[in-house]
Amino acid sequence: MRRFLLPLLLAAVSAPAADAPRVPDLAQLQKMTARFAPTELRASTEHLSAGDRRALAKLIEAAKVVDDVFLKQLYAKNPGLLAELRKDTTPLGKARLRYFWMNKGPWSSIDDYAAFLPGVPARKPLGANYYPEGFTKEQFESWKAKLPEPQKKKAEGFFWVVRLGKQRDLRLVPYSQEYRAELTRMSALLKEAAAATDNATLKRFLVTRAQAFLADDYYESDVAWMDLDAPIDVTIGPYETYSDELLGYKAAFEAYVCLRDDAETKKLAFLTSRMQELEDNLPLDPKYRNPKVGALAPLRVVNEVYSGGEGNQGVQSAAFNLPNDERVVREKGSKRVMLKNVQRAKFEKTLVPIAERVIGKEAARDLSFDSFFTHIVAHEVTHGLGPHAITVGGVESSPRKELKELYGALEEAKADVTGLVALQYLMDKGAPELPGGAEAERRLYTTFLASSFRTLRFGIHEAHARGMAMQVNALVDKGGFVVRPDGTYGVDFAKIKDAVRELDRELLTLEATGDYAGAKKKLEELGKLRPELEKALAGLGDVPIDIEPVFGK
Repeated sequence: MRRFLLPLLLAAVSAPAADAPRVPDLAQLQKMTARFAPTELRASTEHLSAGDRRALAKLIEAAKVVDDVFLKQLYAKNPGLLAELRKDTTPLGKARLRYFWMNKGPWSSIDDYAAFLPGVPARKPLGANYYPEGFTKEQFESWKAKLPEPQKKKAEGFFWVVRLGKQRDLRLVPYSQEYRAELTRMSALLKEAAAATDNATLKRFLVTRAQAFLADDYYESDVAWMDLDAPIDVTIGPYETYSDELLGYKAAFEAYVCLRDDAETKKLAFLTSRMQELEDNLPLDPKYRNPKVGALAPLRVVNEVYSGGEGNQGVQSAAFNLPNDERVVREKGSKRVMLKNVQRAKFEKTLVPIAERVIGKEAARDLSFDSFFTHIVAHEVTHGLGPHAITVGGVESSPRKELKELYGALEEAKADVTGLVALQYLMDKGAPELPGGAEAERRLYTTFLASSFRTLRFGIHEAHARGMAMQVNALVDKGGFVVRPDGTYGVDFAKIKDAVRELDRELLTLEATGDYAGAKKKLEELGKLRPELEKALAGLGDVPIDIEPVFGK
């Protein structure tokens, strides 16, 4: 760990945000919590060997430690707040504890991180607990400019927090030191799980990931995760950077302990087998296309047994695409993990009632879980397509680095529309696994339109929702979506395919050129709730926004 002086930092750091002027009372908090429908998630363990069952128990235990790490990452005072809430046995205290645990902190993630507890900042700090309190983007850039090159990479890296020393200096602290107690415990549990399992690929991933926790080098374990081929499909570690709203650099800890569904995985393998073909037919200038998509692009359909950390905060992930290490993506591709039992729960609890109100009961007849599920698969697959390694001003870079805090929203939108483009391409080519024709297209685009309102309800500050607002507004402007006189939305099937393809070209080009100014302009103009969107969303007040997972015993 190397220290770097910044003598004037304390004078420049802003004062802590004032307490929220008003926090929800019991009735209000109960209404807020009711936006999440408690849903039991189950998965059969009958097919597991005795060793894998023992390993599964250890992995669930490790995933619960991930909760402890993420609490610290989000807010330094979270552990103390949690301890106090557990002592309060009043109805209000219990309600606060439940909502705190759902959000992993005192701010409501679907309400632009507004505080629901007294005595905390009115909103979650942009930098969460990855940087000194009140730290600004300008201060970071000024400090980083003075660092030696190896330290600059760490300052922008996933696995180092920025801390203020006793002498008013800034220093980089590796995750292995910042969260030493929790990571030591997690490392031991993963080793115990590795000793229990009889699957060689699971054993290798767990051993290398256990080492990575204590060394801050996740490359080998990311490669082992890509090669994982086991009944237990586990994802555990620091991955996404959404909680770092300041710069989008720091990775939050999350965990998904799942059981693989081989039958469903086999059904959808055709998408990953055609990755290069899909890349070669992107609506993007050929000079920006990747001539060699990663050799491996596995897709796994799984059922969730337990999720922890950022993986179980607020709105639940229906799927994910990892790793984020561009070295691994270039060499091995990326893996798409589809949480089918979570997706089914979301479809039934939220999307069906949303569709009847937003697109009308007649159009809602075209709603299809298969279309919903397949597009989510395509979304995750197409995260691996398009620009990843780019050159800006003669310097090698990446869209994530160039687009900074805008990358999350733009990339989620890119994956949505590229997924639609990919499915349309395969339907047009007559892929036997994906029936085409007018009826299939009607189900695909109608389900996507209805699903967009499900995503918009996550809160416009959230990357997926902001990216979705940009898509809906853009597709309305291009004529693919229409707003009817009664305020409901519909699809113009004569225009939707061209509109989606043109939007995809725009988003892919922004990433390929690392155009920060262009991405900012597009998000500022389109990534917002227009009056007609606000009106449609207002009519969904009593429909659950998402599920609250309840894990089977």
